[in-house]
Amino acid sequence: MVFIHDDVWLDDYFFADRIIAGLQNFDILGIAGNRRRLPRQPSWAFTGQMLDKFVWDEHENLAGAVAHGSAPFGPVTTYGSTPAACELLDGVLLAARRDTLRAKGVRFDPRFDFHFYDMDFCSSARAAGLVLGCDAVALTHLSQDAFGSEDGQRNYALYLEKWGD
Repeated sequence: MVFIHDDVWLDDYFFADRIIAGLQNFDILGIAGNRRRLPRQPSWAFTGQMLDKFVWDEHENLAGAVAHGSAPFGPVTTYGSTPAACELLDGVLLAARRDTLRAKGVRFDPRFDFHFYDMDFCSSARAAGLVLGCDAVALTHLSQDAFGSEDGQRNYALYLEKWGD
């Protein structure tokens, strides 16, 4: 199964092959992620303990790449090398085998309507012992995340309440 934002162009002619290959190495696959998870982390890519303090994590902790732009094959932002095992993944693309998720009881929590659904999903997967990682899959994401929005702050509070960190 592949969960993907609705504002994404698939730029990779070998998309399905890349997903299948990535899932041979990882239980949950993404295209960008962080090799570590810190207490009160406000995003897969940022450190800090508040939503108004967005500081990029150190380059050696990040992995993957995502193109951004208003058309396919946008300019690529490279976060770090792949393939890479990760603790957190960017929710722009998450892939997993259905049977793996069912066997471990991992699912999306409906309390997270948009913001933090990926952080919660990754935390649930890691708590269940699943291995997360990212690998190279070419796509272009149209929008930028709305970090610090009112909805983001509400879901951040829910996330901290659920995970206690």
